[in-house]
Amino acid sequence: MPEPTRVPITDHAKIAGDLGDWFIANARNLPWRKVDGSSGRRDPYRSLVSELMLQQTQVSRVLDKFEPFIERFPSVEDLAKAEEQDVLASWSGLGYYRRARLLHAAARQIVDEHGGSVPDDAATLQRITGIGQYTAGAIASIVFDQPAPIVDGNVSRVLMRLRADPRSPTEREAVRENWQDAEQLVASADSPARTNEGLMELGALVCTPKAPRCDACPLRGRCGAASLGAQDRVPAPKAAAKRSVVYHTAVVVRDQNGRLLIERRPDKGLWASMWQAPTAESSTAQPRPSVILRRLGLTGRAKQRDEFVHITSHREVRFRVYDASPALIAESWPAPDGRAAITPCELDDYPLANPHRKILLGGS
Repeated sequence: MPEPTRVPITDHAKIAGDLGDWFIANARNLPWRKVDGSSGRRDPYRSLVSELMLQQTQVSRVLDKFEPFIERFPSVEDLAKAEEQDVLASWSGLGYYRRARLLHAAARQIVDEHGGSVPDDAATLQRITGIGQYTAGAIASIVFDQPAPIVDGNVSRVLMRLRADPRSPTEREAVRENWQDAEQLVASADSPARTNEGLMELGALVCTPKAPRCDACPLRGRCGAASLGAQDRVPAPKAAAKRSVVYHTAVVVRDQNGRLLIERRPDKGLWASMWQAPTAESSTAQPRPSVILRRLGLTGRAKQRDEFVHITSHREVRFRVYDASPALIAESWPAPDGRAAITPCELDDYPLANPHRKILLGGS
């Protein structure tokens, strides 16, 4: 089988048109793609929210959270004036919580500097907190039909297969060529919006990392990788992320009325400012539950209930979970010590990462 050799992408206008036509026929019906009847375009605020949510997160998970988030914060002004804890609580379950903080900061900047209107050009959008080159290009092109390029993981894969480019998509020169090709495509497009969304949708549905559906691809006749039978080898896989191992021991504390004791995490670091069951952490060994009980002023013993591993982008978090005997949760605990005693039904009012929600609800 021939080895992949990079070939330049040609006939950008034809490719852009084919992508746009394919998108019209194959686009998924997603809530952030709704067109406003009065303006005839998508809502820029909904697009901003969806773009931040979709970063490193599967569409299926975003579908569960998008509409409830929009109902809670229906406009950029509503989001801007919200408390961070409310924003994080509505984001719970999506992970990568830094995105929620960046979205919140972006909303405040849009209100303060742009009168609550999301800018329509990529250069201005990139000057807003949390909006990088890709997000700026996506909003400018998809919402306002501006010829702004976009490159994400899906787009990189499509472009590199067209070029039969065997390099890793993270290599500097490969990144540069991807943005260059994306810019030429969108500049040649009759509809930058349809071309860019076609690129993303093709990568998500057809030109997938494994087992690409080349028979369904509108660009197969121009694909260098497919012509060589090398689509499963192009591009080269990214290097596996190196993760540090950390140990978290959590003790679930309930009182006789079923209330749960929760505590707020530090303002910096992993899951910053979010809530959890009382927890001790270590980078070297699993902490003993007695450390937590002493900190809480509780006597007695805790019984182990569960252990599991939670993977983040940079860490492997090894959880061990204990249940404490029913305890007297003092009313004086909540605010001064960053603790709260709540019923399980009230957990949705607090920002909780997925493993902490699992811990708190697992034994109830």
